[in-house]
Amino acid sequence: MLKNVVAVLLDGVHPFELGVVCEVFGIDRSDEGLPVYDFAVASAEAPTLGTHCGFTVSTPHGLERLEEADLIAVPAGDTYASREYPPELLDALRRAVARGTRVLSVCCGVFVLGAAGLLDRRRCAVHWRHADALGRRFPRAVVEPDVLYVDEDPVITSAGTAAGIDACLHIVRKEQGSEVANRIARRMVVPPHRDGGQAQYIERPLPRSQCDTVAEVLVWMERHLDQEVTVEQLAARAHLSPRTFARRFQQETGTTPYRWILRQRVLRAQELLERTDETMDAIADRTGFGTAAALRHQFGRALGTTPAAYRRTFRGPGAA
Repeated sequence: MLKNVVAVLLDGVHPFELGVVCEVFGIDRSDEGLPVYDFAVASAEAPTLGTHCGFTVSTPHGLERLEEADLIAVPAGDTYASREYPPELLDALRRAVARGTRVLSVCCGVFVLGAAGLLDRRRCAVHWRHADALGRRFPRAVVEPDVLYVDEDPVITSAGTAAGIDACLHIVRKEQGSEVANRIARRMVVPPHRDGGQAQYIERPLPRSQCDTVAEVLVWMERHLDQEVTVEQLAARAHLSPRTFARRFQQETGTTPYRWILRQRVLRAQELLERTDETMDAIADRTGFGTAAALRHQFGRALGTTPAAYRRTFRGPGAA
């Protein structure tokens, strides 16, 4: 049973990510019949720590407080993705997992878990902006950049900012049931579970900078997403044989023509859903999917959510 929860901090902690853990596990809601957690904030460094917002956080608890915990949370912090960590903290996290304690990271707090060796051969989540750096620093980790959180019990990792709420509520749901998680979410005025993953929040990538051979074809493809084209037709535009074109395309973009144009169509659909009131049929026609059903299918495969849900998320519930 989940009773004892500790958030462990390093200098430069992000207040919001710390606040997420405090909000879910640190508030007495016994007046509503909800569980009360023995919650504490512990420091892995000095008793008083700075935040990236300029104010300080003080706590009387050090690493010894982790020895009692059922759950240890590591919120994000400034430079957490690149700094070194106290060996005593890494040892404490390893001991905790060995005795069955769960550990949770919020955003780049996952780098601390990686340094402790807790991500080896485990799937893990992190804010999409840190995914490549996490994979480089801990190559034995299985980084999933498109998800909100990953439960590889006893290691739970979450993506940026609000995804920490999703992960915390998931732990409550797992330990104490959906009713408790839903009631805590209602008090927090947040959804008890969000559909989809990080993919729907990732910024559109910048135009390709190293596509020397196929650059003009890419521009043409992007301007004609509503048209069906073949590799042969694209190769002719590049004045290459289909085989050479396909090879060059893969070398310069890292993907195939089919996957590239599919991704561009999804991106265009995202823009239209955010900025217009066009119907699903009209958007499907403009983006080359042909039908609303095909749009929903490919949109769901790419982003883990539906076009209608995406529109509500980014334009509000009153969107057409």
